Amino acid sequence: QVQLVESGGGLVQTGGSLRLSCAASGSIFTFDAMGWYRQAPGKQRELVTRITRGGSTNYADSVKGRFTISRDNAKNTVYLQMSSLKPEDTAVYYCDAEQYYGRPTYWGQGTQVTVSP
Repeated sequence: QVQLVESGGGLVQTGGSLRLSCAASGSIFTFDAMGWYRQAPGKQRELVTRITRGGSTNYADSVKGRFTISRDNAKNTVYLQMSSLKPEDTAVYYCDAEQYYGRPTYWGQGTQVTVSP
């Protein structure tokens, strides 16, 4: 069992930046990939970005060029650097760990990101 704890969310103005962190209780290197999802009120949870064990990344079209995912295996932590934030980025952001690529195995509790107009 691995626990994931997100942090770094908050309230920011349009155009601002935030960095989210996801700290795992065990080695993240054992997972095929780590990812960030988000869920806005009344909407389904959607994939924002994912990073594989080897460091390959993919991003949702809506965040390309603005968000960057990274990982520090030594610290068992995954980061999401978010820049040029927009009101439509407002959501609860969740970290996940994927034993098999594309299939979330563990979830964090989520962290709220609110972007004001």
